[in-house]
Amino acid sequence: MAFMECYFHSDVLGRAMAINVIVPQKAKTQIGMSSSGSGRKDYPVLYLLHGLSDDHSIWMRRTSIERYAAAYELVVVMPNGDRGFYTDMVAGYRYWTMLSEELPEIVANLFPVSTRREDSFVAGLSMGGYGALKLALRRPDRFAAAVALSAVADIRERVLKSDQSEEVQRIFGSADELIPRGNDLFALAESAVKAPAPPRLMMVCGTEDRLYAGNVRLRDHLQALKWPELQYCEEPGNHEWGFWDKWIQQGLKFLMG
Repeated sequence: MAFMECYFHSDVLGRAMAINVIVPQKAKTQIGMSSSGSGRKDYPVLYLLHGLSDDHSIWMRRTSIERYAAAYELVVVMPNGDRGFYTDMVAGYRYWTMLSEELPEIVANLFPVSTRREDSFVAGLSMGGYGALKLALRRPDRFAAAVALSAVADIRERVLKSDQSEEVQRIFGSADELIPRGNDLFALAESAVKAPAPPRLMMVCGTEDRLYAGNVRLRDHLQALKWPELQYCEEPGNHEWGFWDKWIQQGLKFLMG
């Protein structure tokens, strides 16, 4: 596998942005890991999103994602989303438009990835779990499956609890704006379930995680909608990297299975 840090200019944000990218590479003398890479020009692609306090470097620093991805001949794109919840902010940057529209075009121009829906996946943790679910639910035409680890699943609860937070107000506005602006996962699911091919979804959360109750509520909502393919997993665990390192491995199996 080859690893690279890529800086590009985002016209949507009007600024330089960064992504880390893992690309399959044919190799004969690599020690300790089998070669991954057939030289094809259309590898499947996974957009892997970080959480609130981190950036595009965190998955490489906290997990062995490069080694895990090698088994699947998979390009992994890890973008920097700052603290913007992968959202077109009420007062600020348009992270959603950058992530959902601009970035896939840039990635397709720069890296050997497929643009087919069946080869396009998204995953993330915490804030990135929210972003992963939002990408899949708002763009079921583009993404075949999503994995959300310890996601901020009930964003309405967060906005209501943080109604005095300037940061949350700049991102989302009021709770009444969540549905019209396409930021409420419950409402998005009600629309996406009617799509010709709703995306496959995997949700995972630790039972001691502060976000556990919101994950259960979203799970129950998806089940009530009779979501065609939903895998929900929980076990004792908290909001930490040991849990996410374990479950991203299972998430890759789900995505690529």
